[in-house]
Amino acid sequence: MIKIKRRRKKRNPFYDASLKKRHKSAKRFKRFTLTSLIFSVAFLAFFLFDMTTKAIPAFNIAYIKVDVSFNEKSLEDTRFAVSKEYRALVSRVALRDIPNILKENPEYLNSTQSLWLLANSQVDQYLKNHNNTLKDKEIALVEELKNNNLIENRFNTLFFINGDSKIPENAGFFSSIIGSILTLIITMAVAFPIGVMTAIYLEEFASDNKFTRFIEININNLAAIPSILFGLLGLAIFINLFGLPRSSPLVGGLTLALMTLPIIIVSSRAALRAVPDSIRQAGYGLGLNKIQVTKDHVLPLAFPGIMTGSIIGLAQAMGETAPLIIIGMIAFIPDAPNMITSAATVMPAQIFTWAGMPEGMYIEKTAAGILVLLSILISLNAVAIYLRKKFEVKW
Repeated sequence: MIKIKRRRKKRNPFYDASLKKRHKSAKRFKRFTLTSLIFSVAFLAFFLFDMTTKAIPAFNIAYIKVDVSFNEKSLEDTRFAVSKEYRALVSRVALRDIPNILKENPEYLNSTQSLWLLANSQVDQYLKNHNNTLKDKEIALVEELKNNNLIENRFNTLFFINGDSKIPENAGFFSSIIGSILTLIITMAVAFPIGVMTAIYLEEFASDNKFTRFIEININNLAAIPSILFGLLGLAIFINLFGLPRSSPLVGGLTLALMTLPIIIVSSRAALRAVPDSIRQAGYGLGLNKIQVTKDHVLPLAFPGIMTGSIIGLAQAMGETAPLIIIGMIAFIPDAPNMITSAATVMPAQIFTWAGMPEGMYIEKTAAGILVLLSILISLNAVAIYLRKKFEVKW
């Protein structure tokens, strides 16, 4: 037999045996990251869907049309202005408002008028098919009013013009919105100039020594510590030491300024560092000193990045609750503050308060408050992205 020798296939000297294994590992990693992304998006979509479905009912509220008697007896005790059978369906707020209605319409005196009055929370919850405590007799009366078109849902303007209230149907978000605005004005008025000036000094003027490095390390560490510690610091310094009014936008703004300062400093330094050294060298070549180069050339070019970082810091401060709880900004505030030293609350604290209420109507108001807060935060982040894209300078 003739033996045929098989020619051995020459091995490629550049062939790597682990290449196939690395390709498989890369594919697994790609699938893992894609799965994580899909899971995150799905969770976010579920959260927003659940929150929106719970919040939408809060933007509608029930009103009923009943006969209101304007006479001496009803003005002494407004409960007698409405017949006994409808009294259990009408909100206490509407009954209290009867003297004001008569003041605006003096011709109603000694007469009976059919008026639309705010229904109480239990009627509102019944119409929305939520849990309620209405009795069978009251349910039958509500159904009768529905059949006669004497009950309807209207847009809940009270949510946007009222402050907090122990009466669920009268509770609104207005006072917390004003409190947040005043607090954030104080925060940015303090944190922005100090943070930007600190960043300019550390990046442009400070020499590289142990003291400067020590400050930089501490600034970076402050940006990562729990926010509740800033609340304790605000309580110790601004309230106990300086005696500033508790639960006021002034104290809240100063406390949040301490928390926001490291974020503004770090983002501002990054923006200044992104400006090429050739800009500085060109300024020096024209005979400008360091202050003129920084003020007239470096800072204007870095300003878009500084603004973006500051807006993101502002958005983070707006969503904070823990430090403001420590300084008392979770109090019951029915009226909007008109001064920075008045008692106030903020949107996250108001949401936290409503979440602990037992009445069912506060659940939808909690979701509506979260939706309003999320809308503002998303808007601020969108503004930051827009400013960055619009004024960004590419080198």
